[in-house]
Amino acid sequence: MAKSVITIPATKNRFTADSLGSLKKRRVAAYARVSTDHEEQQSSYEAQVDYYKNYIKGRDDWEFVSVYADEGITGCNTRKRDGFNKMVEDALAGRIDLIITKSVSRFARNTVDSLTTIRKLKENGVECYFEKENIWTFDGKGELLLTIMSSLAQEESRSISENCTWGQRKRFADGKVTVPFKRFLGYDKGENGNLVVNEEQAKIVRRIYGLFLQGRSPYAIAKILMADGIPLTRRKEKLVGQHGQKHTNK
Repeated sequence: MAKSVITIPATKNRFTADSLGSLKKRRVAAYARVSTDHEEQQSSYEAQVDYYKNYIKGRDDWEFVSVYADEGITGCNTRKRDGFNKMVEDALAGRIDLIITKSVSRFARNTVDSLTTIRKLKENGVECYFEKENIWTFDGKGELLLTIMSSLAQEESRSISENCTWGQRKRFADGKVTVPFKRFLGYDKGENGNLVVNEEQAKIVRRIYGLFLQGRSPYAIAKILMADGIPLTRRKEKLVGQHGQKHTNK
């Protein structure tokens, strides 16, 4: 005699525990970050912000909260990432149900920071979704995958840092220098990329050292130079002298 099997459909979402028949929308935010402030990265930053705005607003079951972003900030440490910290603060305050980001490396390249933040968010009912790796943190295997991917991202960041350090040391060994010439008083960039003394600015440098040897503080020296209308090293920046005239470093 054949047995009849009755299938009982799920009544709750496996991730959120909300009723499947509920019309409640998830409050969703996104996090975007680029690791440098170079001009070519600007488009990437703006593209991420624009993409997530449209992506979240395009879902009927999601309610757009905000796109939190950090521009020109490293992912190795979360302490100086104001956008990231504000997002976590809002999530813990109950304003966000789901956080979306491009990849694990965009969220954090430090494994400890990443896991600590994810666990804190999970304890407060906030899920994270990493689009590139397709990881949902409420999923049973999510934390395992996150640990592996965070470790790989951290190792990649360390490797890049070592390569950059090696490159700088090699340049030093070859007698080459890298300085921000537009903000570097007393020197210009020569034809071979090395330092060339700017005689006009050198007078200001010698004067600064002379005032310092007389016992003047950096603040006092700055006031003296400003009163004499000495322009700043940054191009096109205006400075007001003692007679109220504007001086421009051209």
